[in-house]
Amino acid sequence: MPKGLKQTSSLIVIGARFAESAPNTFTQGRVDLQLNPLDNEVFVVQAIDLEGALPDAVAGVDTSAQVALTTTSQTALPFLSDTNCLAINNVSIRAGGFVDGGVGFETSSMNSPPTALDYLGIIATNDFFIQVEGAGNLTAKSGTCKMYGYRARADASVYAALVQSEVLSS
Repeated sequence: MPKGLKQTSSLIVIGARFAESAPNTFTQGRVDLQLNPLDNEVFVVQAIDLEGALPDAVAGVDTSAQVALTTTSQTALPFLSDTNCLAINNVSIRAGGFVDGGVGFETSSMNSPPTALDYLGIIATNDFFIQVEGAGNLTAKSGTCKMYGYRARADASVYAALVQSEVLSS
């Protein structure tokens, strides 16, 4: 348990799915956590399972489907190194120069913490965001997530610092 926090719920599992508004178009979805800011309530993220749709296999064309989960709204797909990015999944097919559909690859961020960590992140504002974007695809792609964690109440100073850090780093 992070210092300055008191757990107020048991394990909560939140699932969400968002699709591109059109093929190869950045699209973002918002998921409301329904936190109570009057009680300094936060969400402690223990694990994330993030999955992107399979990209289209188009002969001679590199295709990909990327999905990310962040604590703040984004205008483009984030990098894992971005402060408010909690998880990323990238599925790609490398087919440039091939006459067939190419070879598939997948990369993902750490979806659950190793035993040395208690949590992946703390969401202090009322929602989180899922971003989806494909490249070179013929059809719109989607992203799905399951986020595991619990609600906690933060001390006033800890809550103020968490909210300020999250909002100012967006």
